[in-house]
Amino acid sequence: MIQRVQSLWLLLAAVCAALTLNFPFYSGNYIKDNTTHLLTGMDGFVLATTTIILSALALFTIFLFKNRKLQLRLCIAGILLEVLVIFLYYREIQDYSAGTYSLTSILHAGILPGFFLAARGISKDAKIIRESDRLR
Repeated sequence: MIQRVQSLWLLLAAVCAALTLNFPFYSGNYIKDNTTHLLTGMDGFVLATTTIILSALALFTIFLFKNRKLQLRLCIAGILLEVLVIFLYYREIQDYSAGTYSLTSILHAGILPGFFLAARGISKDAKIIRESDRLR
């Protein structure tokens, strides 16, 4: 299980998703009370829930190594869920008058390639299995 490279990519995606809960994505002046505020993954219920589900999905997908078809579908679902999380962050940023992206926002750049490279590795494994079954 851990010797497969896609397991390492999924682990990277899970760790990055878990770290985004505590580290800021954006810092700036909040419009409603005009104070400096750090936007993290725990700032909204929907944002926190989707980030936790994303991290759990990546960890859960690691242990489905015997069911490659389901593992590939869950990787694609993880990619779509990460796009949703980025959209939710963008929607939250609209409540700020001025600010900058934090350096730790780059963690989201580790989640998408993690899922993508894991999906690519899973599809390569499925192709190798199909070719070996054809030779029997």
